[in-house]
Amino acid sequence: MTPPVNWFSAFPIQPATEAVEALRQGWTELAARPLPDFNPKTKEDALTKRLKVYVENHVARERGLLGMWAAEDVIGDFDPSTGAMIQERRTDIVYGWNDSIQGIKLVFEFKRLGRQKKHRDHYLHDQGLGRFVTGIYSRRQAVAAMVGVLLDPESEVVPPIRAALEDATLAAALRLRKTSTGLAYSRPSTLFAHADFDTAHERDAALAPTHGTIHVSHFFFAFGYPTSTLKPKAAKQK
Repeated sequence: MTPPVNWFSAFPIQPATEAVEALRQGWTELAARPLPDFNPKTKEDALTKRLKVYVENHVARERGLLGMWAAEDVIGDFDPSTGAMIQERRTDIVYGWNDSIQGIKLVFEFKRLGRQKKHRDHYLHDQGLGRFVTGIYSRRQAVAAMVGVLLDPESEVVPPIRAALEDATLAAALRLRKTSTGLAYSRPSTLFAHADFDTAHERDAALAPTHGTIHVSHFFFAFGYPTSTLKPKAAKQK
């Protein structure tokens, strides 16, 4: 799944990488220790809002990033004849950058992830990765990012996600374009050094960039201390 040279050579990989690294740094700093309002029990939208503000106000300035950050960015479709919203969605975090030649809107879709199948399904189906395939996220963009927030050890969460992508029914629903070796994902990532893997997906013409596919890089962010969704066993009564 090496990105075709024609689109990859035109993709502004440097500002995209700078945004990824700024987000990783911000997460590492905020998640280093349990905070009252930033911890494994914090709701997903609260985590992403706090992370966006911290990165924008501190990390991006420190790194000299010139792009625009947004959280809960409203996207959708509008009927000008009635004034009605036909469809409305909110992306978790987006980084926008452009110069006189190129531009990107790099969307980061976050999902809290435990070891449970229901978490895995939420990550992979219509409320997660599917938003970049049949949904309206990242319209006409070449690259997007899924970010799993690990609530259990990485070894118990990420390998089952990769394994699930090999299921033929799911692969068809996600319109996966397989690698040259027949895999559903590319590992290591062909785009970002710290992504665990990439997936490539066919999209309808109204949603796709000119080359017809979107590449999604998958990142997994851990807290800087042990976390688990398993409830501690109650002590036996003597």
